[in-house]
Amino acid sequence: MANYAKTKYLEQKLLNHVLLGVEYTPPAQIYLALFTSDPGRNGSVANEVNDSAYTRQLITFDPADDDPESGSYCQNTALIRCPQATQDWGNVSHGGIMDAQAGGNMLYKGPFKKAKQVLEDDFFEVPAGEVKVVED
Repeated sequence: MANYAKTKYLEQKLLNHVLLGVEYTPPAQIYLALFTSDPGRNGSVANEVNDSAYTRQLITFDPADDDPESGSYCQNTALIRCPQATQDWGNVSHGGIMDAQAGGNMLYKGPFKKAKQVLEDDFFEVPAGEVKVVED
């Protein structure tokens, strides 16, 4: 399990909301996007998987819990199985939590526990509990 961190976009939205009273409405649904490299603090989608069969998948989380050593966290509730690859996707190493199924903004990003070379006809799966968003 790898920890996911906020992107610059979400950091600024939350700071402005909490400290300045600037309204921020969270998305009704969030999606997991797959990447072949770290999207970085800015949440770049330049290396998102590119295949006509690929779509971002809905992701849901358990309510926040606390770990006295690492801080409060949420984990994804269920296995996420992405559509079958119709071409090679490359080495899928990172995920991004997005506020839209296409386009939109990246909220959190982080590495998967194990990167996977996804070839044509392969599936990429993310086990329940693999995506852990931590606030410390």
